[in-house]
Amino acid sequence: MPSFAGVMRSRLLTPSPAETNLEKRGFHLKSEEARTNLETVGKVFLSGFSLAVGSGSVGELERSLEEIPRDYRGFAYEGAGMGATVYDALPGHRGRLAGLLAGNGRRHVYMVYVGIGWAMARLPRFRWPDVRRTDPLLRWLILDGYGFHQAYFRTDRYVRNPGEPVRFSWAGGPDDASARVVDQGIGRALWFVGGACPDRVAALVEAFPAHRRPDLYAGTGLAATYAGSADESELRALVAHAGEHRYRLAQGAAFAAEARLLAGTEVPHTERATAVICGTTAAEAARLCTELRPAGPPLPGTTVYEEWRDGIASALASRIPPGKEDSA
Repeated sequence: MPSFAGVMRSRLLTPSPAETNLEKRGFHLKSEEARTNLETVGKVFLSGFSLAVGSGSVGELERSLEEIPRDYRGFAYEGAGMGATVYDALPGHRGRLAGLLAGNGRRHVYMVYVGIGWAMARLPRFRWPDVRRTDPLLRWLILDGYGFHQAYFRTDRYVRNPGEPVRFSWAGGPDDASARVVDQGIGRALWFVGGACPDRVAALVEAFPAHRRPDLYAGTGLAATYAGSADESELRALVAHAGEHRYRLAQGAAFAAEARLLAGTEVPHTERATAVICGTTAAEAARLCTELRPAGPPLPGTTVYEEWRDGIASALASRIPPGKEDSA
């Protein structure tokens, strides 16, 4: 049971569930089914956040997270990643994020790292976690989480009237590399802003400068595969819209497959999406992510994360001959 102090932390720090209401956010409403799913994702995320800041221990937190339905459990761990980071930033509090990653959070490591980025968007810089202690490859996912947060909560600035890409001096990599990962997170959020409607999402992507679209489509593919809310015909429409960026879309879908399979939270829409977008099974897409994970330092002028993404996109491109998208 959470202590009184834990309950108060949770009440004071957890955003209102109303913040996940698509209509309130001004997001597109495609159907009641899609709306329910996407809003449930947001509510479960906030539940994970609330548990992370309010639980009396990591063990108590994990037990509660494991009670979340499998379809949505990853989003709860994402919220817990944010909550654990915020918890550790409070005076006199520490060790929650490390404990989460050392336990069941290892299976949801992608989602937890993304959640850290959400926390960074809310915390002052001097309270940001020391990323030097995080995985040299996966720490780039933190920027994905940051980008998603900004696009979801500051939609006018980051989506409807996008300015220059967000650049960080991050993990020793070039600033342009950080901007690309932030854009992947923005692309994930576009799936929610566009209400999982391929035509609307593609229109949002196409409003950005051309050089940003590959990374935006990568994020869109990730969200479509992980969060769902699109049938086969809609996924094929998304592939058609992506056009020359098809293989970036597929790279994002492969990431989603790997995240779900690692956590043991596979769902039918993940298999459907990888079949259409990647032209392969979820297991094969996930295997590519594992096999192509860089083992050494990056080449000059790039990062291990960019090499990983490029390798996955190239591998998927070799499996889908040009002009065969409609038969994937």
